[in-house]
Amino acid sequence: NSPADMAAFLAATYTPARQAAEIADPGAVVLLAEDADAPGHDPLVGYAYLGTGPAPAAVAGPAPVELRRLYVDRRWHGRGVAHALMAACLDAARARGAETLWLGVWERNPRAAAFYAKWGFARVGEHTFRLGGDAQTDWLLARPVGAAQ
Repeated sequence: NSPADMAAFLAATYTPARQAAEIADPGAVVLLAEDADAPGHDPLVGYAYLGTGPAPAAVAGPAPVELRRLYVDRRWHGRGVAHALMAACLDAARARGAETLWLGVWERNPRAAAFYAKWGFARVGEHTFRLGGDAQTDWLLARPVGAAQ
């Protein structure tokens, strides 16, 4: 991604007003992962965001909910934070009556694609995601929500 395209995307997507609206959406779920031993610095180490709305036609599973974001601070990679967030996402989706969890992952993000595969997500299609002037391919992944873990 070009620095200009990324800067424009981040500036438009993560404004305080947009984040407040997403958090206030009664159909959304925002999950936070925090470092309990974080005196003197920001304890936030990751977050996930489940959103509502129609799923693409490729997502054929019943009662779908979208995992729109799952991010973990790079310093916390490999320490179980993403695992805990994904488990919490599945619990939250289940609690909301969802039966299918779906997401889009950039085809050039093998680390994320491998993580989702470990969680039982399967590729069901693809769509175009525009990052500035760059048309990128996102793989659409889905899995049954299933029983509690």
